[in-house]
Amino acid sequence: MLNQIVLVGRLTRDLKVNKTEGGKKISTIPLAVPRSFKNMDGTYDTDFIDCVAFENIAENTSEYCKKGDIVGVKGRVQSRVVEKDGKKEYLIEVVAEKVTFLSSKKNEEEAE
Repeated sequence: MLNQIVLVGRLTRDLKVNKTEGGKKISTIPLAVPRSFKNMDGTYDTDFIDCVAFENIAENTSEYCKKGDIVGVKGRVQSRVVEKDGKKEYLIEVVAEKVTFLSSKKNEEEAE
């Protein structure tokens, strides 16, 4: 069996590191990932995917990456059940196992 995902996209906002109830550092990495094909209107759609990072990955990504930067995320897909207003909701999320900093918006502006 294999559960692996690789995403490359732009950060849609600056990252914040929080702590879980157990004291683990956690951050959500919000990615805008453009599709590789055009829709019926002739434009490219974009998928917005939240990835979850823990501990050092969360800290480093938060410290070195800002909104608009391009990052690669390698990880796994996991599902979990959350109870909201007395109802069970099933969430699917990407857990980042490795984040690669590909380019920053700052570097792109300097090159122009």
